[in-house]
Amino acid sequence: MRIFDPHIHMTSRTTDDYEAMHEAGVRAVVEPAFWLGQPRTSPATFLDYFDSLLGWEPFRAAQYGIAHHCAIALNPKEANDPHCTPVLDHLPRYLLKDRVVAVGEIGYDSMTPAEDLALEHQLQLAADHGLPVLVHTPHRDKLAGLRRTIEVVRASELPPERVLLDHLNETTVKEAKDSGSWLGFSVYPDTKMDEERMVAVIKAFGTEKVLVNSAADWGRSDPLKTRRVADALLAAGFDEDDVDLVLWRNPVAFYGLSGRLDLDTAPTDATHEGNSILRGGE
Repeated sequence: MRIFDPHIHMTSRTTDDYEAMHEAGVRAVVEPAFWLGQPRTSPATFLDYFDSLLGWEPFRAAQYGIAHHCAIALNPKEANDPHCTPVLDHLPRYLLKDRVVAVGEIGYDSMTPAEDLALEHQLQLAADHGLPVLVHTPHRDKLAGLRRTIEVVRASELPPERVLLDHLNETTVKEAKDSGSWLGFSVYPDTKMDEERMVAVIKAFGTEKVLVNSAADWGRSDPLKTRRVADALLAAGFDEDDVDLVLWRNPVAFYGLSGRLDLDTAPTDATHEGNSILRGGE
């Protein structure tokens, strides 16, 4: 079984997670830029973070046979912080990088005017750079947030078939599907979706343009949720081709829209800029 996790925050995970993911069948990931859990103090902190998504994390992933790409953006939560919004001026130079396969996460957190401006601006950046977008639908007022997102996308230059609407659930999947966008589902302990609900949604709405991710981060989360969904689908009567479509071919097709997806995991040097994943010496 081959698995592509299209939304996971490996910055928050250990190398043990990479090892377990590879054993479970994960061979590729996309790590979107997100809120790190505490307020940033300047745009410079974003730049160090973006650099790590383009250098250190691909290096770590390659040590365990996993191809790592990223999405770059100002995330919705921090779009409300004037200390953070100047990073929008820095995004164009990062959106030219080879391992950047989307603009994301963008979208809504609290549906403020500042979030409107950031979303509109970054949709235009995606159109200008020929990249798809990964959209975070809000955790609160999810249906209202989805509808507002769809309206903004329709008013942009980016066609819906280059948009992945993520964190969907049973209340939003139909309208998201009707919009013509790709459908993203985060399977996450206690919140978002679980394996059984995910199986039920796929039974009801099919496998077309459906992506399943773990969204694993620094919270209580599980980087093996993609494999657990795959096993649940097989147990529910879906065949291996269905599982391969949802867990591999669909994310490959979506991020392949960037023209930059490279799934080869050639051996790397022992260090990245002089640093190793090993601490200390023998």
